Amino acid sequence: MSSSSTTTKSTKPKKFIGRKFEAIHRSRELAVQFLYSLDIYPDQDFNPSLELFLSMDEMQDDTPEVKRRCRSLSSKVWSRRGEIDGILLRTVTGWRPERMMSVDRSILRLLVFEGFIEKTLPVKSAITEAVRLANDFGTKDSARFVNGVMCKIAKFFEQE
Repeated sequence: MSSSSTTTKSTKPKKFIGRKFEAIHRSRELAVQFLYSLDIYPDQDFNPSLELFLSMDEMQDDTPEVKRRCRSLSSKVWSRRGEIDGILLRTVTGWRPERMMSVDRSILRLLVFEGFIEKTLPVKSAITEAVRLANDFGTKDSARFVNGVMCKIAKFFEQE
């Protein structure tokens, strides 16, 4: 009986951490999707477009916290995309940001922002999350490309 209570105690924190991580991951998924739409149609009015995006039927089950985090990430990344693209230009040879696939560029912008500019995410976690999002939203080559770019950026920041 004590072994089952030990098992229960050890699984509860993992479930909580898992749910929290999944909510954060979901906000990143939404941010990537919205940033992608802005990248394709950059003349959109940011705030009304974001609110329309978050009110779509597909987002009705998302919590207010997920939507709040998506708003915050999207706004910060979009407003600093020039700075982020500058980092991409300095670190990635042969691939100007405008030549990258829009979805890859959106993923890179988000995780470069979180991992290297705002530093709210450890570098290894930023790389892992970028690859996970690239697997979910990109082409068959996106994960490998995004991983390579993120690793180059990590080396660049280590040297500075």
